[in-house]
Amino acid sequence: MKYAVLAPVAAGITADPGWMSTFARHVEACGFESIVVVEHTVLMSQYASVYPYDKSGRVELQADCPVPDPLDLLAFLAGQTSRLGLATGVLVLPNHHPVVLAKRVATVDALSAGRVRLAVGAGWLKEEVQACGTDFASRGRRADEQIAVLRALWETRADGAQFHGEFFDFDHAMCYPKPTRRVPIHIGGHSRAAARRAGRLGDGFQPLGVGGPELSGLLEVMRSAARDAGRDPDTLEVSLGHLVAKVDAERAGRLAELGADRLVLAMPPLTDVDEAAEVLSACAQRLGLAT
Repeated sequence: MKYAVLAPVAAGITADPGWMSTFARHVEACGFESIVVVEHTVLMSQYASVYPYDKSGRVELQADCPVPDPLDLLAFLAGQTSRLGLATGVLVLPNHHPVVLAKRVATVDALSAGRVRLAVGAGWLKEEVQACGTDFASRGRRADEQIAVLRALWETRADGAQFHGEFFDFDHAMCYPKPTRRVPIHIGGHSRAAARRAGRLGDGFQPLGVGGPELSGLLEVMRSAARDAGRDPDTLEVSLGHLVAKVDAERAGRLAELGADRLVLAMPPLTDVDEAAEVLSACAQRLGLAT
């Protein structure tokens, strides 16, 4: 089992360089596999969209909460750490042009010596996606093309990459630097469409906030889609969620039996970095990680 720690965006401190440097270095020292950062290009002071991960239908973040760009934040944290994995969880694909995104991800991966994991999603906040200039209804089809564009631009071809799709079209495109290795692309989401996308195109599936029969059903959808695409479903990683303050080896073992390869652990919204470090250390001790 791998253990990742989600940076506490709700605490409003993830744009604080001193706080995040100390936090990331402690995550690494405790023996966790990676740090995960979220994305919202914009939050809205008013919105009609329904947040799918809370019964209230409202996101817990205040509209004026600092949410730094995830790739810029990971680039900063790469310079503060030496071996800690650097992951998005999730990057909102419709907010990005994939040609520009390919360059940015490859740059962070190259400068961090191959530590990037890219978890992506189609986005739930319609108003945010529209503010970024993308049609919300077509974001699923666009996501499929975006993943293909990323892969094409990261490959080494003597004449450059080419792609001809509904949304993106180019020939002879040379995008350097290349990532140091195949960047894992994991699909985040709670829908059957996300599960199918993970099976067809992803290197993993991250259905945070889902459990019980619903989770089992989504994992079977992912595996079925992988088999239909001629892929081995056993090669796809599954990342599930838990809480830093509550997870222990027994709970992790039960989630492993459900198919989890990684737990993405959510922090409480602590603003005191020493208190946050204590919570991390206690969690690492419960899980038997290096401290």
